[in-house]
Amino acid sequence: MKSKPLWQLSVLVAPEAEEAVAEWLGNAFGQPASSHTDLETGLTTVSLFFGSASILEKSGSAPKRLAASFRAEIHAGLARIKSCGLSIGPGAVALKSVPRQDWAESWKRHFKPIAIGSALLLKPSWSRKRPRKGQSVVVLDPGLSFGTGQHPTTAFCLGQLVRRRKAGKPQSLLDAGTGSGILAIAAAKLGYAPVEAFDFDPDAVRIGRQNARRNRVAARIRLSRRDVTKLPSRSGRKFSVVCANLTSNLLLSERGRLLARLESEGTLVLAGILETEFPRVQQAYESAGMRLAASQTRKEWRSGAFVHARR
Repeated sequence: MKSKPLWQLSVLVAPEAEEAVAEWLGNAFGQPASSHTDLETGLTTVSLFFGSASILEKSGSAPKRLAASFRAEIHAGLARIKSCGLSIGPGAVALKSVPRQDWAESWKRHFKPIAIGSALLLKPSWSRKRPRKGQSVVVLDPGLSFGTGQHPTTAFCLGQLVRRRKAGKPQSLLDAGTGSGILAIAAAKLGYAPVEAFDFDPDAVRIGRQNARRNRVAARIRLSRRDVTKLPSRSGRKFSVVCANLTSNLLLSERGRLLARLESEGTLVLAGILETEFPRVQQAYESAGMRLAASQTRKEWRSGAFVHARR
């Protein structure tokens, strides 16, 4: 039986805007983006892949094209990134269908194992790399909703999970905006319990559950579809570590909901923030009684780990 094609939504941009556009698209559409640079033109194509026609104009007899609402949202996002001082380049938006096999096989040339210190190894299923003694392994292949640890914001969150883990001590994790489930799976492998994760996108939740089963930690992760903006403002359940890899706007508007789920001695890990936007996020959380305990800047991204100021 012939498999249905994927829909590739791509945006042509200048290389300096690659990571900002990829991060924004991933957060806006609920699934991280991929990208490649043409050595001849010097331009970068940032892409999202959809397994359904939900992004198409809904008109029975009309040719298949990107829905106007999606196109408008993309151009608004590009304008916002440009206002932060990055050169966008052409900003051309395109849509085409691609065979699933061609897309999946191309990733095998780019996705390599990643070690997070001596405690964690992330690798695709086709890799033969063996872990060090005592190193936990997360097996994760790229998919329609993916997060592989290669992006600076995800890598920072993973590094904090390793750094904050205290052997023999009970610690819990909440992963807000889980994507592929990579942070929740890594946390379960490292010994965090309980582990809870949620995402607004149903495809991300489905694939996150598949990845958890594949890594044999599904019974140790509670993964659900939830909207961070609709969480109760108060929470009886608190977590040792709360990871929120979200847009800066959500981190600002939902500050209270995120902090309500953090233990008094816990760590709040915030990522998905452009370096130019980080001071505003930092100020907001410091005004709520937090202090910056660790931070990392890579390219145009800055992430931070916050603890209560009295610690």
